Amino acid sequence: MPESATAGETTLFQRMMKQKAPIGDLVGFGVTDAGNGRAVVTIQTGPQHFNPMGTLHGGVLCDIADTAMGFAFASTLALGESFTTVELRINYLRPVREARLRAEGRVVQRGRTVGYAECDVTDENGKLIAKSSSTCLVLRGEQAAGR
Repeated sequence: MPESATAGETTLFQRMMKQKAPIGDLVGFGVTDAGNGRAVVTIQTGPQHFNPMGTLHGGVLCDIADTAMGFAFASTLALGESFTTVELRINYLRPVREARLRAEGRVVQRGRTVGYAECDVTDENGKLIAKSSSTCLVLRGEQAAGR
């Protein structure tokens, strides 16, 4: 369980929740819920997100899955800790065009140094669009400074 921040101190997760991620503004997604090892990211996709084949670009799915897993993982960090992603995997299961997508990330395993998260991306009908996983490395001390 993360340590509580004292007056004036904030955890990485608290800072992440206060300021919107610029990539979310660029791509058009937002974090709608986060905490206790889970997070939800939503996006309304449209033609601006399409690849040359007329379907949703896979990078958009990576963006929302990575963000959901990152916020979920950050919610497990103590004061003074940060993290970095060392591996990101995604499996695309069905094509998407215009849809309301929901990426739900959850921490499956949180060790002292390494953690593992998974994410399901579903459409507005609950159909599974993609599955993703991430391995994260917890950073402390100098490694976490400024992050």
